[in-house]
Amino acid sequence: MVRVEVRAYELDTQGHVTTAVYLQYADHARWSLLQAAGVDLDEVRRAGLGPVTLETMVRFRRELRLGHAVDVSCEFDWPGGRTGRVHQKLHRVDDGSLVAEVDSVGGLLDLGARRLVADPGEHWLRFARRPEMLGLSGRRT
Repeated sequence: MVRVEVRAYELDTQGHVTTAVYLQYADHARWSLLQAAGVDLDEVRRAGLGPVTLETMVRFRRELRLGHAVDVSCEFDWPGGRTGRVHQKLHRVDDGSLVAEVDSVGGLLDLGARRLVADPGEHWLRFARRPEMLGLSGRRT
């Protein structure tokens, strides 16, 4: 879980957080979780891999305005194939209300071949010191 406070420059003309900022909050939480799981992104790059987002959907539930803070969660799913999924919820800190949900599909790009690698969860296992944080606790390399 990552806490983010709304800043004035993130607002639209109605005083709401803009769509792009919701995506930035979600990205920040995902990167923070990778770091907390012990992933060294330089090591991932040295291995010739790079995380990529292929699809993102945002469902807005309530207003998010200046003065609010949100907790952003991440739940990973590894259904097999070349992609993984992340479901994220943004809850206001003051009242716990669900502000938005962000669902993303991503993978790991082989930077040399410019193709997605098979089973990205297996690759993340090589890099994560705490794989359970990435929903990978039941897997082995």
